[in-house]
Amino acid sequence: MTRLTFLGTGTSQGVPIIGCQCPVCKSADPRDKRFRAAALVEMDGLTILVDAGPDFRSQMLAHDVRHLDAILLTHNHKDHTGGLDDVRALNYIDRKAAEIYCEERVLQTLRNDYAYAFADHKYPGSPEWHVHLIDDRPFRVDSLENTGELEWVHDLGYFYRQADGSLKPSDNAVVEAPHDAPNVIPIRGFHHDMPVLGFRFGNIAYITDMSRLPEQELVKLQGLEHLTLNTVSYHPHHSHFSLEEALTLASLIGAKHTWLTHLSHAFPSHAQFCRELPPTVQPAYDGLVIED
Repeated sequence: MTRLTFLGTGTSQGVPIIGCQCPVCKSADPRDKRFRAAALVEMDGLTILVDAGPDFRSQMLAHDVRHLDAILLTHNHKDHTGGLDDVRALNYIDRKAAEIYCEERVLQTLRNDYAYAFADHKYPGSPEWHVHLIDDRPFRVDSLENTGELEWVHDLGYFYRQADGSLKPSDNAVVEAPHDAPNVIPIRGFHHDMPVLGFRFGNIAYITDMSRLPEQELVKLQGLEHLTLNTVSYHPHHSHFSLEEALTLASLIGAKHTWLTHLSHAFPSHAQFCRELPPTVQPAYDGLVIED
């Protein structure tokens, strides 16, 4: 069984938007309170986070998440990567580096945005990451169980204890993700002109921040129980599906259930929006859990 929890279903500004007085932003319905888009996937004994935006800390606390086997990044925009420094808490609890799966272009952004985490002589307490490079090919996410254990040395930072008792400094290694026995299928799409990824886990597919999905990718989305698609507006948008485009794509893919995410305050309240949509398509909300 695969389980997906929507940790955030809002746009890059979230809902409510700072200072906005519209009916949706002022709504008392908790389903209209939206963190930035992210999802937690549980499958095959693994706990996988898709995207770690600025609300990462609040999302982890809200759902009592104490362990992550992997963090998958769809792309390099700040609303999807801006919370990665907060993996430090999990480094300390798990005594493991965070395993991050992303494309090369995303890694380059992380090197710029979090230069201190990749420095030769890191500031003690910097986030500990292992980066696994992925592309369009299916890949495998493994458990943290057999990865090295970090040891904290006061005022110096994290090290790995060697067999002879010596300490080896951590290095935030970058490796290629394994492709044998894959359990994740990447879905290639475009966010305006930017290549981005969605992911299929079993019979659940999670797609966010796309405005175009090449026809050849549709074969990866056949036979789904649940499909997640992004939409930000009734009107055409340069980097996201409009509602009409999302509904057309949902019909073409034919999943039993389609959930809309990355929603803005341009749509009505959750209850009203549900009434506007076809029975097989519904708006997701923070905390919603789906299973295949």
